Amino acid sequence: MLYYLSQFLLDQTEGTEWTALTVPLHRLLGYISVRCAGAAITALALSWWLGPGVIAWLKRLKFGQDYDDEATQTGGLGARILSKRGTPTMGGILIVLALDLAALLWTLWNPLVILTMLSVVVLCGLGFYDDYLKITRQSGRGGTKARVKLWVQFVLAAFIGYYLWRLPETRSLVTDIMVPFQKYPVATGATGLGLLITVFTIVGSSNAVNLTDGLDGLAIGCTLIVSFVFLVLTYVAGNARFSEYLQIPFVRGAGELTVICAAMIGAGLGFLWFNCHPAQVFMGDTGSLALGGALGIMAVLVHQPFVLVIAGGIFVAEAMSVLLQTSWFKYTRMRHGVGQRLFLMAPLHHHFEKKGWYESQVVVRFYILSILCAVIALSTLKIR
Repeated sequence: MLYYLSQFLLDQTEGTEWTALTVPLHRLLGYISVRCAGAAITALALSWWLGPGVIAWLKRLKFGQDYDDEATQTGGLGARILSKRGTPTMGGILIVLALDLAALLWTLWNPLVILTMLSVVVLCGLGFYDDYLKITRQSGRGGTKARVKLWVQFVLAAFIGYYLWRLPETRSLVTDIMVPFQKYPVATGATGLGLLITVFTIVGSSNAVNLTDGLDGLAIGCTLIVSFVFLVLTYVAGNARFSEYLQIPFVRGAGELTVICAAMIGAGLGFLWFNCHPAQVFMGDTGSLALGGALGIMAVLVHQPFVLVIAGGIFVAEAMSVLLQTSWFKYTRMRHGVGQRLFLMAPLHHHFEKKGWYESQVVVRFYILSILCAVIALSTLKIR
């Protein structure tokens, strides 16, 4: 919006003494780096400014977690010194609001930006509905049925995949399969496989971040680290010179996704201010589904869905721990009559709590591992 406003002012002041001010302003706002900085600072400032009010509003509406969370219900974790009962949830509203406003102000809107922001809003709405049902039923397991959530996510992801395939300029994002450490696509014209990868990247990322959201600051901190990776990837993919030098696919318009990544980082840092241990607010599914979906969509839009698997290694580990735990328990119960567990508890962060790690230890150590995954993901830009 600010860029378009500067263009309007430039047109209105053409030939006047004000041109000396409007021309530099218009040129300045044309730089992605400037708009990234503006989006990050705007989102951070909005989060800090709106945070106390949003938290107070959620408390007034009694949108708080007045039930024991799943980990406490099923395990009675001794490492949990502070109860999480009464802490307001749905804090993802704050993240999405700051992200949307910053993106509205600083991005140049194109189909890639619109797809990403549309998905954020849809998944935020889905998460809000799920959180609302949990609160009204006062049960951590009383939210939206899993199949309903999956159907909405699959329909959204399929729509994105189909939309990209229909447009000639973005069709290769679906039909050409890129893998890390390879310069060229390992398959071309693979429409069916590409659509499957697109759908599972978006759905998987959304749910993986959701499963990671179980400790104070864990999900948002890891999301910040992965967002920084995609800040770099989107900038490189949207810059013809850099993409040619690094021999990665150039995607016209992808540079504007860099501004969204910057806004996510700013909004995430602002939310972490209130979500660090002991948390004043939880993001809930309202935030985790939206942020995970945004990461998955941007990975697809810059032709790097498998790099997300590396960068989001913590998210992958958390999701896999749940899948393995559930599958093994069902298999052993069917085979031996008694279900057995691979982990003390799933998702994985609760397994380490059960082993005696303090919540802050789990969070910081997962941050360290997430940074390591991010470094490996960024190395795929050069090691090919």
